[in-house]
Amino acid sequence: MKLTLSRDALLKSLSHVQSVVERRNTIPILANVLIRVVGDEVSFTATDMEIEIIEAVEAQIGAVGSITAPAHTLYEIVRKLPDGAQVELTAASASQLTLTSGRSHFKLGCLPVEDFPVMPGGDLKHSFRLSAADLRALIDRSRFAISTEETRYYLNGIYLHAAKANNVEVLRAVATDGHRLARVEMPAPAGAKNIPGVIVPRKTVAEVRKLLEESADEIEISLSESKARFAFGGIVITSKLIDGTFPDYERVIPAGNDKILEVDTRAFSAAVDRVATISSEKSRGVKIGLSAGQVVLTANSPEAGSATEELEAKFDGPAFDIGFNARYLLDILQQVEGDGARFNLADGTAPAIIQDVSDASALYVLMPMRV
Repeated sequence: MKLTLSRDALLKSLSHVQSVVERRNTIPILANVLIRVVGDEVSFTATDMEIEIIEAVEAQIGAVGSITAPAHTLYEIVRKLPDGAQVELTAASASQLTLTSGRSHFKLGCLPVEDFPVMPGGDLKHSFRLSAADLRALIDRSRFAISTEETRYYLNGIYLHAAKANNVEVLRAVATDGHRLARVEMPAPAGAKNIPGVIVPRKTVAEVRKLLEESADEIEISLSESKARFAFGGIVITSKLIDGTFPDYERVIPAGNDKILEVDTRAFSAAVDRVATISSEKSRGVKIGLSAGQVVLTANSPEAGSATEELEAKFDGPAFDIGFNARYLLDILQQVEGDGARFNLADGTAPAIIQDVSDASALYVLMPMRV
C-alpha cells in the first residue's frame, strides 16, 4: 500500500474518525484506524463496536492495499506536521506503517487487518433526506435534555419518529431526563412518514453534530429497527440504536395549563442567570413570583444570602409562585431564538410548557421544584 495526500486533507479525515475511538480499549484492534486504498481513493474507518465512521478522500495512489494503525498516535503525528505539507503513507508489510513528510519519518506498529471488526449494515429499509441545517436544528434544540443516567438507558438518546400534528405529517425529535422534556418537529420529508420510532444514542448524536458543523450538504438518513446510517460529503456513520422503549412522552405534556406568561427572552434569561448566582450550587433553585404585569425572581442561600429582581411581563392571571432549577430553565431559554418566550402554567406545583412566541415547532416541558 502506498499513497500521498496533503497534511490538511489527512488531518481532517483522521480528526473525524478518531473521535469515536475510546482512549482505553480492552480489545487492542479498536484503538486502530483501518486505512484502505481502492481505486483513486483512500478510506479511513474507526469503530467502538457501537458506532462506525468511514470517510473516503481522493489521494495520489502508488499501490492499493490496506492496513490498520494506532488512531490517536497517527492523528497526533499528522496534527504536528506543518501546514501545507505532503504526507506519504507506505505499508511494505502488514505489521508496519511508514509515514514520511519532508524530513520527518515515522514507523508505526500495526495490527492485522483481518482482526478489524466490520459492522454489518443490515437491511436499512427506511431512507429520507434532510438538509444539514434542519438536522442541526433537530439536534441542537433537543439534545440538552438527553439523560445521562445510565440506569435509564432508554433515555440516553434522542427519540426520532414520525407523528401527526394538526393533521400534518411531521418528523419529531424528543429527549427527556425526567426533569425536562424537549420536543422538536418539522414537516416530514419524503420517505420519513412510516419510519420506525428509534432512539439514537447520545454519543452518535454528538458525533453526527460535530460533522454537521463542516457540512452544507443534504444528509441521507437510513433506518432499521436496530441501526441508523447518516451519509454526507464522503462520510458514512453507522450506529446501533438503543434497544429499549421510549416512554409515552405525550402523557408528560400537560393539557390544562391556561395561565399565560410572556417575557422578553434575553432580559428574562439574564435576570435568571444573575439571581441564580446566589442560589446554592446543589439545587440552583430560583423562585418566580407572578402577578399582574410583572414577575419577581428570588433566590436564597443560607451561606451566600439572597437576591431579588423584578421584570415587566405579560401576565394577567391570579398571583402565585413557582420554582425552577435555574440551569434547566436557562438551557431551555437558550433554545428560544425569538424575542419572546411563552410559559403555559397551571399553578405552582404543575409542570410548565415553554415555547418561542414566534415558533411553535419546539415545545419544552419543565418540572417545578420547591424553593
